[in-house]
Amino acid sequence: MLLLLSPGQGSQSAGMLEPWLDLPDARARLAHWSELTGLDLVALGTTEPNEVVRATEVTQPLLTAAALLSGRALLAGGSPDLVCGHSIGELSAAAFAGVLSDDEAVELAAGRGRLMAEAAQAQPTGMLALLGGELDEDDYRSAGLELATVNVAGQVVLGGPIEALDAWTPPKGVRARRLEVAGAFHTSAMASAVEGFAALVATLEPDDATCDVIANADGAVLRDGREVLDRLVGQLTRPVRFDLCLAAAAAATEAVELAPAGVLKALMKRALPDVPVTALRTQDDLLVTA
Repeated sequence: MLLLLSPGQGSQSAGMLEPWLDLPDARARLAHWSELTGLDLVALGTTEPNEVVRATEVTQPLLTAAALLSGRALLAGGSPDLVCGHSIGELSAAAFAGVLSDDEAVELAAGRGRLMAEAAQAQPTGMLALLGGELDEDDYRSAGLELATVNVAGQVVLGGPIEALDAWTPPKGVRARRLEVAGAFHTSAMASAVEGFAALVATLEPDDATCDVIANADGAVLRDGREVLDRLVGQLTRPVRFDLCLAAAAAATEAVELAPAGVLKALMKRALPDVPVTALRTQDDLLVTA
């Protein structure tokens, strides 16, 4: 049972599209997606520096494009049994499940990135990654912080106003690292992006999924196309419970993390150590899965 994993924001790096440019039709597809989004995806994914690439409105369509190029090359017309994306990765996952077309996924990613960037500019917020130890929900919530992500046990991200992040002291034994992101994604700080993103989603006519889609909010396994899209909207202000997603994927017998890969493979190895995982970083990695 093949599980496809689509990475989220934080996986990006300068030049991440370079390994995939000589795939058949890759440049043509990127040119088309560039027209749809108003972004030069080839330049952004090959020559622009990290300071440009990590901008939310740039990163999200780039990540979606990278996942789609690598995933279509991997599948070669076939289909996975399960798909799961991390945050923005849910859009490319929906495309692999047949809920969205590839074009719709990229265009929606560009709109999502733009709206989330605008929401982040409205107030100074940020995110804090926490490793190890135990968190007291009452403690961080009383400090004005919200749960944004649970990747695996002991690997959590909180979000909130910058002043609250600066003032809060993590519990003893918990290591903290500020993330280089524009704002507190998957918290109430993104509320102003919801209406605009819902309007974009409402223009689409999704198909039901051809495989199981694991939802970020709670690890639910979905097939109804409209529910998949509705959950994408709600996810803007809800925490990513990737721990629950991995629990829902326990039946997988193999997994592939799509480009730009690495982050989710590490989480898989912690949560499901008996499931072999391949990370697609270059076209050579496609041979490993053949």
